Amino acid sequence: RARKIERFLSQSFFIAEVFTGSSGKYVGLAKTIRGFKLILSGELDGLPEQAFYLVGNIDKVTAKATNLEMESKLKK
Repeated sequence: RARKIERFLSQSFFIAEVFTGSSGKYVGLAKTIRGFKLILSGELDGLPEQAFYLVGNIDKVTAKATNLEMESKLKK
């Protein structure tokens, strides 16, 4: 969970667009707290760590995890 939190903290900041190639995203405080609660409670333990990196809010994490799973199945 600690690695997932670390990746979740790696948000797409507007100032870092030049360096990351990702557009900046604004995530409100309530959505950020909700995301941390879900991670800490273990509800997202089944999601891969890479789904938490540079995504924004926790809903984007679950969407990215679904996309990663589909891509993985297509490669097999």
